Amino acid sequence: MLQKLRDKTSGWIATAILGLLIIPFAFVGIEQYMGQRTDTSVAHIDVPPSYWPSAPAWWPVSMLWQHEKIESTDFRTAFEQERQRRRAAEGEAFDARDFETKENKLAILDMLIDRRVQELAAKGEGLAVSDALVKKTIAEVPAFQVDGKFNLDRYRLALASQVPAQTPKQFQETVRQSLQQSLLAGGLVESEFVTSSEMDRLIRLMGETRDVGLVMLPQPAPDTGAVSAAELQSWFQAHTADYRAPESVTLEYVEVNAASVPALPAADEATLRKRYEQEKSRFVAQEQRLASHILVRVAEGADAAAQKAAETKAAQLAAQAKAPGADFAALARANTDDTGSKAGGGDLGWVSKGMMVAPFEQALFAAPQGAIVGPVKTDFGWHVIQVREVKAGQQQTFEQAREALAREQADADRERVVSDFTGRLVDLVYKNPSSLGPAAREMNLPVQKLGPITRQGARNGAQGLAANPALLRAAFSDTLIQDGTVSDPIELAPGQSVLIRVTAHTPERSLPLAQVRDQVIAAVRADRATKAAAKEADALLARLRAGETLEAVATSKQLPAPHTIPNLPRGAPIPDPSVSEAVFAVAPPAAGKVTPGRAMLPDGRAVLFAVSKVTPGDLAQVPPPQRQQMQTQLAQISGADDIKALVAAQRKRMKVTVVDQNL
Repeated sequence: MLQKLRDKTSGWIATAILGLLIIPFAFVGIEQYMGQRTDTSVAHIDVPPSYWPSAPAWWPVSMLWQHEKIESTDFRTAFEQERQRRRAAEGEAFDARDFETKENKLAILDMLIDRRVQELAAKGEGLAVSDALVKKTIAEVPAFQVDGKFNLDRYRLALASQVPAQTPKQFQETVRQSLQQSLLAGGLVESEFVTSSEMDRLIRLMGETRDVGLVMLPQPAPDTGAVSAAELQSWFQAHTADYRAPESVTLEYVEVNAASVPALPAADEATLRKRYEQEKSRFVAQEQRLASHILVRVAEGADAAAQKAAETKAAQLAAQAKAPGADFAALARANTDDTGSKAGGGDLGWVSKGMMVAPFEQALFAAPQGAIVGPVKTDFGWHVIQVREVKAGQQQTFEQAREALAREQADADRERVVSDFTGRLVDLVYKNPSSLGPAAREMNLPVQKLGPITRQGARNGAQGLAANPALLRAAFSDTLIQDGTVSDPIELAPGQSVLIRVTAHTPERSLPLAQVRDQVIAAVRADRATKAAAKEADALLARLRAGETLEAVATSKQLPAPHTIPNLPRGAPIPDPSVSEAVFAVAPPAAGKVTPGRAMLPDGRAVLFAVSKVTPGDLAQVPPPQRQQMQTQLAQISGADDIKALVAAQRKRMKVTVVDQNL
């Protein structure tokens, strides 16, 4: 048999087949075939050569293309960073399960792909990051500085404490890659500019006002006509997203709070005295100072000359106040810019630490009784301060502090007992984690029911436990839903927690037409009524366009006289944002004419309007600093649009493949 196999594999046909199999290995290498089986990347980016941008993607020309990958480790790092950012921004409302959706993962991956595309585009244009720029960037990181200067030991310690730890060389490459990605984008933003004529046009548009007359048509008559089966089915199929039952769970739970534990006896005298001695430093009355001041106000954004003039005036007032026999109160009434204390001669009353801004407070509490201090600079201007009297901090006696000590000790004892009680309950639950009943009976706690509840909570009008974000996160977690086990204690408030178990889970689902038939009929009728109102409004609008006045149309329909609004600003919600938007969408009227239009309100009513005058924004009303700020912001927005356009154009000439199974 072996001889026969040898004879059949030594002919010219076998040789030819073997030769064909060798060709792809010769070009791409065996390691690539093997590597495909263990590819952990989440995206492949194939880029045509810069000297042949239109190179086809078919083999063997594809061998000239540059092949980039986004590794799963890079994706996981970016994903976790975004998770932490969202968690910090949303707080208790953060939904970890919703964050883990495929759509969210693809959005974060798309961001990484855009960054890599920018990096590749920069390399294609010959842009490179120098070693000097990398060093300068690292040296400017505050976390690597001591007293404002780069510190090598701090740098190495910070890198070593990262998870995972990085060597200086690895971090330098990370910084280099980040800079490489931002080179092209930064250059585009910095090169963007807005001309003066463009700014003039924008200011005129933003500040534009319009004189308009409004007539509101009455609420459309309710549609009571029959709804055919075809209409019903058509509307239902076109609006299936409106007729879905949200995901829901039913829970059983036990609640632990102060009422769940036995009443505690009041703390004895010895315990309170011991606490007093341990925390004696807390029971010291704050030092207070009776103060007056004279304020020389400086306008926000004032130039150096105005600042200097105010400081000089304050110094002169301080000199006058220090003169023998000077009446500080009279000086304050005559010169202070603080209207709140002017009538009282600058009197501020007794001031404790934390009541005033830092520079004022520091100067006040550093001066002795009777001193005149100043000028002192704050955000309000320059102050001259008089320290009229000092009331030193005094130690409270045990008797004075006893009530607070007793209250704090009772709170601490209650918290300790609740914590111990919860700990014993958890120990019992661990013995039988799939049921709350046995542990609850042993701890004499009632097992309560809740639900069905949805993950939207308060957004759907839920209250109490059904609206608590921490409880909802646990209730809709995969672990509790799939395993049916009891949760860890969920803190609702200090000293109050619950343990829950999911007893039933219903996934989000489409509701059958039979179940929502009445809702669909109501929606069809409401839509027909709105369309009828719009049709009537369009007929009236045609009359306005034919030359009838708004007053004549209103009279013919026995409607109230038009309501005239002069100088309506852009964006004003009068009577609704949609109406304001429609008013500013129509063309300006010709001389002696009006421009009519109509808008629909959310409740189905129609509004007819006629614009009689358009007044452009006044360029003189925008100060030069504000104009410059607007110009800079507009250039940045335009630069961001350029970056999006560049990335979109680059991605069209590249081939991007997402590896879904590795996300």
